[in-house]
Amino acid sequence: MILLCYDGSPDAQAAIDRAGELLSGQAATVLTVWEPFIDVMARTGLGFGLGNPAVNVEEIDAASEQAARERAEEGAERARHAGLNAEPRTRARGATIAETILSEADEIGADPIVLGSRGLTGLKSVLLGSVSHALVQHTDRAVIVVPSPAVATERAAHRH
Repeated sequence: MILLCYDGSPDAQAAIDRAGELLSGQAATVLTVWEPFIDVMARTGLGFGLGNPAVNVEEIDAASEQAARERAEEGAERARHAGLNAEPRTRARGATIAETILSEADEIGADPIVLGSRGLTGLKSVLLGSVSHALVQHTDRAVIVVPSPAVATERAAHRH
């Protein structure tokens, strides 16, 4: 089973396309992680609206989860077109996105995990963190990190 991490970005799309090239015909789960509203507020330090009766946390979470379902289905459809036997799946974010992905990989018995690379370097990568780096550092299974075509082109030009 392949675990494909999908957020709809060009990097995630490239990862699915490449997984199809490398692993055609394999069973795959396309995972989209969503974040509950209360966790977003706690993580960002923005407590606005939590005591406001006009803010319906359940509605916000339902909308976030539905958007994640749609994104996961979009990714699964892309994966099927790429030659994989893919099913969509969503999961609420745990402590970190990487930990959520690893938990899902354990649950479905995935090997490998495939995801796109944002191509962040320097200060941006330090401030924003790196899901792919965290996965490589903490997993017991193969991780395939695929750069988007734009990032790959930029890196190739830089090397030459």
